[in-house]
Amino acid sequence: MANENEKKQNGGVDAITPMDVDFAKWYTDICKKAELVEYTSVKGCMVIRPYGYAIWENIQKILDGYFKELRHENVCMPMFIPESLLQKEKDHVAGFAPEVAWVTHGGSEELEERLCVRPTSETLFCEHYANIVHSYRDLPKLYNQWVSVVRWEKTTRPFLRSREFLWQEGHTLHETPEEAVAETEQMLKVYADFCEKDLGIPVVKGKKSESDKFAGAEATYAIEALMHDGKALQAGTSHYFGDGFARAFDIQFTNRENKKVYPFQTSWGVTTRLIGAIIMTHGDDRGLVLPPRVAPTQAVIIPVAQHKPGVLDAAGALKERLAKTFRIKLDDSENSPGWKYAEYEMKGVPVRIELGPRDIEAGQCVFVTRFDGQKKIVALADVEKELEATLAAVTVGMYEKALANQNKRTYTCKTVQEIKDTLAEKGPGFIRAAWCGSEVCEKTVKDETGAGSRCIPLDQGEQEPVCVCCGKPAQAMVLWGIAY
Repeated sequence: MANENEKKQNGGVDAITPMDVDFAKWYTDICKKAELVEYTSVKGCMVIRPYGYAIWENIQKILDGYFKELRHENVCMPMFIPESLLQKEKDHVAGFAPEVAWVTHGGSEELEERLCVRPTSETLFCEHYANIVHSYRDLPKLYNQWVSVVRWEKTTRPFLRSREFLWQEGHTLHETPEEAVAETEQMLKVYADFCEKDLGIPVVKGKKSESDKFAGAEATYAIEALMHDGKALQAGTSHYFGDGFARAFDIQFTNRENKKVYPFQTSWGVTTRLIGAIIMTHGDDRGLVLPPRVAPTQAVIIPVAQHKPGVLDAAGALKERLAKTFRIKLDDSENSPGWKYAEYEMKGVPVRIELGPRDIEAGQCVFVTRFDGQKKIVALADVEKELEATLAAVTVGMYEKALANQNKRTYTCKTVQEIKDTLAEKGPGFIRAAWCGSEVCEKTVKDETGAGSRCIPLDQGEQEPVCVCCGKPAQAMVLWGIAY
C-alpha cells in the first residue's frame, strides 16, 4: 500500500508504481487498484470484479452485434469433452495436451472415461455438425459461443494469461474451401476493425508461420498489437481448417451433384486478454485510460463546491439529460474534488465534467479528457452534442497516440546481429525482417535474439531480398517481437 505522502500527492488515491520503474508491477497495480480483478485461492484464476466485467460486457455487446450482422448465431456447447472425442484429431490433441485439465471422478466414483475441461471446442462442434449436417442445403453453419475455457498455464497474469478465462469462439462450416477461406479472412478483419475503431488499438494483420499455427489448422491468421513497453500481444486469431476436422469426425454432406463430400471449417476467437491490451496500450502512471466505446462510465460529473445552494440540483439535472444517451455517473459523495479527480483518472473514465457555482451562473461546464488532460469550456445548452463529439475525438486521439508509439518502435533489420543490437539499444518493439521460410532460421532468430516470429504481415510493405538469418532468397517479410 502507498504511504500517506504518496496518497496526498495523488489526490488521496493509492499511488501506482511508475511504468518506467517496473512495467509488470505497474500493470498489476492498475488491475488491482482500478478494481478490475481480485485474486482467488485457486492459483491462476481471478475474480473479474464488476468494473472489469462491465468492460467485458461492452466488448461482448459490440462484437456480438458485428457477428450477428454477418448472420452468425450464438450457441452453447458443453464444458466437458470425453477423452475419446478429443483424441480423434491427433494434431489438435497433441497441441493442447500440456494445458488440459482432466475430470477423473464424479462425486466419489471414478469415471469410466476421463473428461477434459474444454480448452477450446472444435471437437464438440464437429460432433454436433456430424449429427445435423446432411445436405448442402444445411450449409453454411455460422455459429459462435460466449463461454469460459480452461488451460493449465504455468505462469499467469490477470487478463493476459490465466487458467480460466472468458472468450468467444466462432465455429463455421462451409460448402467450399473458397467460402471457408473468405470467412477466415473476414473475421480477421472484424477483429482488426474492432481493435482500431472501438478500442483505439492499432494492429498488424498477418498469417502465422507453420510452426506457430493453431493445432490442427491449415492456416492461422492473427492480429498483433504493440504494448506501451514495446512487447507484442496477440489480440485475436482466425483459423482455416480445410476439411481435416471434417474427415477426422466423418462429417459428410450430399453436394449439388448428389455426391457425398466433406465440408470446410473455420474457427476464430478473442478473449478477456483484450482488457489487458487496453491497459498496456493506453494506460499511464495515473491508471487506466479507457476507450469511450467500452468504458463502463463514459463521463463523470464532479460538482465543485457542492455544499453551495443549487450545485447538486444542477449536477443532477445535467446527469438526467446526459444519461438518456451516454453512460454517466454523478459523484455527489463528500470526498474532495481533488480526490474524485484522482479516483476517476485511476478508473480511466474518458471525460470528466466539472460543474461549480460560477459555471452554473455562466451557463457552462468544463470538460477534461482523460487521455490527454485537455480542458474545454462547454455551454450547457450544447452539452449533449459536445460530449458526443468529444468522445469520438478521444477514440481517434487514443488510436493516433498508440499508432505513434507503434511506429516509433517498429524497426527494419537485415541481419540477426542488427536485431540484437536494435533490441539492446532501443528496447523491445516490432522488428521487420526478411525470412526464407525455414523453421531452422525461425528458431535461430528466436534463440539468439529473444524475438519470435509474430506473423507474416498481409501488407508486406517494402521487402528485403534475403533472409535475415541465412542470407538465402527471402519468401516474405516477417514481424518479429518479444511477446507476452
